[in-house]
Amino acid sequence: MFAFLKKNQMKKIIFLSLLCISLKTISSGQTKFVHPEGKYVTVNGAKLWVETLGKGDPLFLISGGPGGAHVGLHSFDSLKNSCTLVYIDNFGRGKSDTAKNVSEYSVSRDIEDVEGIRKTLGYDKINLLGHSYGSIVVQGYAIKYPERTRHLIIADGFFSGEMWQANDDNSNHEIKTNYPEVWEQVMKLRDEGAHSSDAKHAEVYGKVPYGFLYAYNPEKFLKGGDPTYPNRFNSKLYYQLVGDDGDFIIGGDIAKIDFRKQLKELKMPVLVVAGRYDRVSVPSFAIQYKKYCPQAQFEMFEKSGHNPQVEEPEKEFKIIRAFLTK
Repeated sequence: MFAFLKKNQMKKIIFLSLLCISLKTISSGQTKFVHPEGKYVTVNGAKLWVETLGKGDPLFLISGGPGGAHVGLHSFDSLKNSCTLVYIDNFGRGKSDTAKNVSEYSVSRDIEDVEGIRKTLGYDKINLLGHSYGSIVVQGYAIKYPERTRHLIIADGFFSGEMWQANDDNSNHEIKTNYPEVWEQVMKLRDEGAHSSDAKHAEVYGKVPYGFLYAYNPEKFLKGGDPTYPNRFNSKLYYQLVGDDGDFIIGGDIAKIDFRKQLKELKMPVLVVAGRYDRVSVPSFAIQYKKYCPQAQFEMFEKSGHNPQVEEPEKEFKIIRAFLTK
């Protein structure tokens, strides 16, 4: 899901849902959210929720945040005729177990949980798609377990903590320039010592509309996701991985990430997806994948922000289907 999720903003993001879930119209004229079959698997001492949909080779989908549950990724449901979609609530998200201590959350834990789920489900090799923060997990997995990775899809992602920081800086520049009244309030709170994890700071920061930072066409994100799904965003996990002031100064595990040297060594087919209007994984950095992972297929979506699967789905799904046949 998304790279720079703000604690209060996340409520708005999930409700507006950048990643539309499969819907079923009922007689009342309202909508009912339909989830595919799911089950718990025990991995690394925790119960993790997994749903599968479709047929064919498995495509594991890893959500963003960090801290987002899998539900938004149902915007990829249309791929069900091309592969078996495997949706995961990673540790601390959605229906999965949560940690007793936030120190249990880490990027390495997310990577090892993917490997544990692969083993438990009995797959020899898997395809991987990581969106936003999820891209960090799948890149880390492919680097550590190349023999288990059939295809790698980096969707609107990040190759280093430096890149994440640069995009934080860009987001804040955009807010300062286009929402000066919000920026003034944020700066006042920061002058008083508040960090982005503080409740009031997050509340004010969340006044910036989701569509401004994440969309080419904000109207694509006016329909909400499933309001009944539990623990759709874990803000404690988010700030554990990005640092307590992570919307301004990156810390935690994210600050330590740097895949640039390893990416060019990957032997499996790699697809990199980016959006021209993405203000949180900006093109000036996204295009650097061409340098650090020159063997990858790079696709820029000209009428998309952070979620081409919502804004240009037919084009993206055609590309993914062809890519998975390589």
